Amino acid sequence: MKPVLALVGRPNVGKSTLFNRMTKSRDAIVADFAGLTRDRHYGNARQGQHEFIVIDTGGFEPDAADGIYKEMAHQTRQAVAEADVVVLVVDARSGLSAQDHDIARYLRKLGKPCVLAANKAEGLKASGQLAEFFELGFGDVLPVSAAHGQGIRSLIDQAMALLALPEEQDEPAPEDPSVVRLAVAGRPNVGKSTLINTWLGEERLVAFDLPGTTRDAISVPFEKDGRRFELIDTAGLRRKGRVFEAIEKFSVVKTLQAIESAHVVVLLLDATQGVTDQDAHIAGYALESGRAIVLAVNKWDAVDAYQRELVQRAIETRLPFLKFANLHFISAKKRQGLSPVWASIVQAHRAATCKMPTPVLTRLLLEAVQFQAPQRAGMFRPKLRYAHQGGMSPPVIVIHGNSLEHVTDAYRRFLEGRFRKAFDLVGTPLRIEMKSSDNPFVSGNSR
Repeated sequence: MKPVLALVGRPNVGKSTLFNRMTKSRDAIVADFAGLTRDRHYGNARQGQHEFIVIDTGGFEPDAADGIYKEMAHQTRQAVAEADVVVLVVDARSGLSAQDHDIARYLRKLGKPCVLAANKAEGLKASGQLAEFFELGFGDVLPVSAAHGQGIRSLIDQAMALLALPEEQDEPAPEDPSVVRLAVAGRPNVGKSTLINTWLGEERLVAFDLPGTTRDAISVPFEKDGRRFELIDTAGLRRKGRVFEAIEKFSVVKTLQAIESAHVVVLLLDATQGVTDQDAHIAGYALESGRAIVLAVNKWDAVDAYQRELVQRAIETRLPFLKFANLHFISAKKRQGLSPVWASIVQAHRAATCKMPTPVLTRLLLEAVQFQAPQRAGMFRPKLRYAHQGGMSPPVIVIHGNSLEHVTDAYRRFLEGRFRKAFDLVGTPLRIEMKSSDNPFVSGNSR
């Protein structure tokens, strides 16, 4: 599982800028559901061999009693509860404030590993201006500048050092390739635990008609038709020590981590609520992670014909990027429509791990070019020469040739359709990479 870093601090200290610098992108999954503001963002980050999840939070006022600040404090507490390491961000220019003291006192009570980062510290490294931050009781003060990218590497290294990551541990046992890790993902109260209980034939997981009932991510071994699975119920809140009564909401981090470690993801939607932004965010993360996906709409028995039509249209318009995934309409409670879901899970896993011989790929490529040549770009027409497989889960097809940077997105989709049809790649993303050969006559490439 990827470790989690939460960025915490008072307003306007540069947490979002630091988040963007760490993730190298402004894209983030937004936790947009009841009881939380939209200020909580999740993103993937990497430095060297370390991959981790970063959580950006709004300005934190631990003692806020009402209004928007209370909601922001609520979602910040959620982020801190989910985090392995907290980065307390302070403003080196404006100096220490009473609010910094309040936040530091709150974090010290929790006893979580914490790194103190003084942002906007460009030009202040040798200054005594940072000395006052030692009052917060977190040891060294790391001067950083999120806007200029200074000190970010040292900050991440120090945060990772607090995690006691793999070096001291024994080598993990190799995974059994015959076991398919299956994550059931979705918003709160869509019926994930009920679905797994129905599959298992017992009340293995707590299922109750309230969002956030599941508190821990549960992994359950399961065998069906001679195939072995590991079922993962993702609606959990990681529970380390005391869990705050206020924090009973859906844990996005647990879903992201479960999706990351799964082979196949069943994205469960709620027919009574339609397709929401959060559904689209979870689906987008699963797609970005390259996971095989099966779409299932639960509570189908609870809606009338008009609502069913609305749900189907919403899936077409809001999840168009999942056209490769099979779609099923089920009722976990009444055990309706579940057999076809298993067939799609097996099919999606088979497609994700499909082996594609180089001669077959090259023949399909040349046939596609003969059927429809790529569009000319100025003086150049891309020349696609041969293809081979570059990976599995998801399948990656690498195409070699000349001037391939001019291949249009439309032509990529055309090639993807041909490859999908030939290998029956249903339920898995397919990535196509273009590699152009160097032109020996271009300056710098000549011998």
